[in-house]
Amino acid sequence: MIDYLAVTLAMLGPAENRYANPAAWERLHTQLDIRLPTDYQALVDAYAPIQLNGHLYLHHPATEPWNLGQWITDTVRAWNDVPWDELGLDADEDPRALFGLTELSFGTRNGLWPIASTDRGETIFLITEDDAAPRFLVEDGEGGWARYDMSFAEWLYRYLIGEDMAGLNTSAFYPGPVQLRRLPMTVDERPQPWNGPDRGM
Repeated sequence: MIDYLAVTLAMLGPAENRYANPAAWERLHTQLDIRLPTDYQALVDAYAPIQLNGHLYLHHPATEPWNLGQWITDTVRAWNDVPWDELGLDADEDPRALFGLTELSFGTRNGLWPIASTDRGETIFLITEDDAAPRFLVEDGEGGWARYDMSFAEWLYRYLIGEDMAGLNTSAFYPGPVQLRRLPMTVDERPQPWNGPDRGM
């Protein structure tokens, strides 16, 4: 069985853990009233705030700029403003019908929680409807939804090797090492990108 956290960390390169802070995660979990997956926490601590391969953004709960808690709160508010019952969605467009959700809510105990996004408009949501193994819904930015029953580390690994991880024809594959870019922490900072290890791709 593949240890997806280990292979993803190996693909990205040495963990920096610049802002790793267990107390920040505890404050976030108390604020949200849920617990985010441990592999997600490990990857965020290792690299965030970061942009991966020019598209995927990960925020961090211990930083003021790019703060994960604030981003989740703002994103939940935006998604809750969508009048879902008034959209007249067909069954193949409605995530409730597609994935058997009892309700479509964001930021609730049994709802969807945004945990990452891309500059292509995709949003990755953790499903917290029950205590089952990790599951994610990804909205592709154009109203399409896809479900992935796997850990976040596996989702990220498959995303980085070029699989369709936001529905059909959504791959964002770049050959060679993964490119990482720190997100600026001040208005004057211009972080330079760097590459992870060679991965033979």
